[in-house]
Amino acid sequence: MTPFAIAGVQMHVSALESNVEGMRHRLNVLMARFPWVQMVLFSELALLGPLPRFAQPLDNALVDAFCHDARRHGIWLIPGSFFEATPDHRVFNTSVVINPSGEIVATYRKMFPFRPYEMGVEAGSQFCVFDVPGVGRFGLSICYDIWFPETTRQLTSQGVEVLLHPVLTGTTDRDAELAIARATAAQFQCFVVDVNGLGAGGVGRSCIVDPSATVLHQSAGQEDMFPIEIDLDQVRRQRENGMKGLGQVLKSFRDRSVDFPVYDRASGADAYLHSLGPLALPHRGSRAGIDAAAEGLPIEAAQTEIVESEEPNHGATAVAGRIASG
Repeated sequence: MTPFAIAGVQMHVSALESNVEGMRHRLNVLMARFPWVQMVLFSELALLGPLPRFAQPLDNALVDAFCHDARRHGIWLIPGSFFEATPDHRVFNTSVVINPSGEIVATYRKMFPFRPYEMGVEAGSQFCVFDVPGVGRFGLSICYDIWFPETTRQLTSQGVEVLLHPVLTGTTDRDAELAIARATAAQFQCFVVDVNGLGAGGVGRSCIVDPSATVLHQSAGQEDMFPIEIDLDQVRRQRENGMKGLGQVLKSFRDRSVDFPVYDRASGADAYLHSLGPLALPHRGSRAGIDAAAEGLPIEAAQTEIVESEEPNHGATAVAGRIASG
């Protein structure tokens, strides 16, 4: 057995004020209540909220305070993420990994900003893998990254056994994201620690999932500190023998007889993707993806007909429903 105690902190996040003192207070409470915890993870953009105008350089006093806390409590600490301002005026969504000595041992810049809604935030290109001595290998991804299984494929191919996943999801797709967290754990035979915020930081519903896709903990929509002890030997045994003695997916991928031309950008195998149009915000009443031409109408005319064909007393709900379905 290789036990390791991880705690997630699901807390209210302000968009307009620093959340750092609130994070540090909750960390102190957590460690007073559960001194056996070895690692603590906060949610995406927990430090300063979701507005890029509060971006800070990577080397800043706020991160220094968390380094002090990690050393004082003797824990591994991932204080969510923050918008990082670089000397060349770019902005990244960046997380740091702090060891129990208070040292930053890894940094990670989110690879998939939530575009088109996060335009102006640059994409990182380096993976984050780090070892906890005597325990195992951990990897970090941020929120929308998990929707792209290639990110977790790379991490687990490097031996990652626990995927740390801070998120900021305050939108109606949280159910889908929870399903993806469970699927990721099963596909890649790893633990997934998924921590969301509240208020400007999300709708909560954080979770920890084991390699068999079993949800070990599911938060609701209020503040929550959830320490849990995981056993990394579960990952190792499952990767050797398969989930419940069945699928050995990492070894099957290793022994595959096919390469995937879609990953060769020059192959032309992704031609369909180039037909989907630009990555842009939807427009009100958009019929993008609907074959208006089949009805003998240009897209603009089809949009007009949707609205004007409604009789006045049928109400806005019917109109909105039809438009949204497009």
